[in-house]
Amino acid sequence: MSINFEQVTKRYHGVPVLNDVSLRIEPGEFFVLLGPSGSGKSTLLRIAAGLTDVHHGRISFHDRDVTHVRARDRGVGLVFQHYALFRHMTVGQNVEFALRVRGVKRRERARRRDQLLQLVSLEGYESRLPGQLSGGQQQRVAVARALAHEPQVLLLDEPFGALDAKIRVELRETIHQVQRRLGMTTILVTHDQEEAFALADRIGIMHNGRLLETGRPENLYRRPATRFVATFLGAANLFLGERGPTGLRLGRRFLATTPEARSPVVGHEVVTVVRPEDIEVTESEEQLVSGVLGVGQVTSADFGGGFERLRVKLEPEWEVLSAIGGASPAGLAARSPAAGRSPAAGADGADGSAPGTDTANSEGIEITRTSTEQAALALTPGKRVALGIRRFHMLPTPIASFRLLTTQPAMALALRRSPLLSQLVQSMQAPVLEAQDATEPDNALTGVGVIAGGRDSIPGIAAAVAQGRRWLLCVPPQAQLPRRMLIHCESEAARSETLRLVASVMRHLHAEATFVSVQSPMAPRSEATIAFRRLLDARAELQQSHGLDIRTEVHIGSAADWSAQLAASSEPMMAVLGLDGSPADLERTLATDFSALFDDASRCVVLLSCTGGSAPAQLAGVTDRLFESALVHALPGIRA
Repeated sequence: MSINFEQVTKRYHGVPVLNDVSLRIEPGEFFVLLGPSGSGKSTLLRIAAGLTDVHHGRISFHDRDVTHVRARDRGVGLVFQHYALFRHMTVGQNVEFALRVRGVKRRERARRRDQLLQLVSLEGYESRLPGQLSGGQQQRVAVARALAHEPQVLLLDEPFGALDAKIRVELRETIHQVQRRLGMTTILVTHDQEEAFALADRIGIMHNGRLLETGRPENLYRRPATRFVATFLGAANLFLGERGPTGLRLGRRFLATTPEARSPVVGHEVVTVVRPEDIEVTESEEQLVSGVLGVGQVTSADFGGGFERLRVKLEPEWEVLSAIGGASPAGLAARSPAAGRSPAAGADGADGSAPGTDTANSEGIEITRTSTEQAALALTPGKRVALGIRRFHMLPTPIASFRLLTTQPAMALALRRSPLLSQLVQSMQAPVLEAQDATEPDNALTGVGVIAGGRDSIPGIAAAVAQGRRWLLCVPPQAQLPRRMLIHCESEAARSETLRLVASVMRHLHAEATFVSVQSPMAPRSEATIAFRRLLDARAELQQSHGLDIRTEVHIGSAADWSAQLAASSEPMMAVLGLDGSPADLERTLATDFSALFDDASRCVVLLSCTGGSAPAQLAGVTDRLFESALVHALPGIRA
């Protein structure tokens, strides 16, 4: 039986704990919902079971709408973490309970009970009470009871959480075998990655009430789309790199010159994920077989049975940068990739990081070695080693870092402390970098530019776009954390880049998102039909390309009227604008159609995706020469 969730939203005290979750689970699939506590995974399971209602959306089983169908009529089996057995009933009576309330005859109940107890390896236990069983045996009884009425859907809410490691492994193998034998569609909720990898046909990662990514376990581990998934599914080292026409550069060295590592945009910042097992360790740089990352000192070496965990702190001159806010995994000053400027220090942290920013990588680069590698090269703290990268993955997120576009310390501190930027930095783990001098070569394309809102911000936005910036976040001083995101694109050309930016932000905010089409009341019917199709296209593109769902809305009137309504709203809002055109066109459009959003009284945050501006020619030339110089340094046999 297939299960389909469509834009499922659940709120508690007005705050969405599930936010437009859309997901299809195929018949017979073992689907695992994985995420930290409070991510919404158990709420989604309870909604599927019929134990919790929804505020928006639809749930269907095999194309039958069950959104308002009672739990007992949905035909699901549910297993909780804490067994929930009837203590006064025997094992046999517990298993038969669902059949007895459905009026099944005694002989058929006994036959079904014996089958199920054999299925979960508890033959001969039917006369025992739950108190006479171990924890693992009690959970097996709970599984048998859930299967008694032959459900077509099995829902498991962290059923192994209260068990010790050995019993947990045995029980999950039992459940996996039962699920395969019966061919039931199964959803397992867990926060244990090992369980997810062992059981899942597909995994869905949840965070902040959203379904961030879905896919096969290996694909999610090797090719995650977000920082959160990269670091949640096992350990990961995240570095800030720079892509350009020549290839990918990390610190002083080119890591790759393959077509995948290149970008038509000069100096495009990118987050590079390197798993601990994908880092090569040798005694000298000359011995490395893979691409050189740098040379450093071992700070810790921990025995882990068949593997060893190392921490290595790179020497500062390699200039390898962390993509984690407030951390520098190589033990370096977190500087700008090309310019070498340090972030402005702020009151929130010695390195200017926002409060709550993850600093898990600050101790060094994490490395995992097999026992064979340990035998070939024994390492102890203090040993100097060379590191190479065997394999890496570049995240598709456009938000690698945030760049403050102000040189005023008080304004920079106010922007850092704004509720929105604090939330994004904490959740994304993205670094916040200080403003750069206009002559520095990576000034245009490094990070999402952050600017203070107000009447004077429009010329500043146009100037930043003229320098080559494509993404800008305008935060009014009085802005609160947005509860709604309204997205509007002025042209089809701006849509794809805008949705990329929207997807990156949606994953980190408890805000309901709506794609808005602004239509004139005098527009002909054909134009209105085209606009409606574009709304559907935008929703489909966000689902297919980014795995997120969004609502759609048509505003009848002008863009100026729409923006005035947002600016006047008492509800905290974020307006996302996808604009296409030159810097002069952009300034004119903002001043004409969206000026209300930039009034001094407005509390609406504005996120801009600008696809028409380009970096000045001399800026591109400078960055190209840096790439050529770095390539010659990495490969001495090549001449520019």
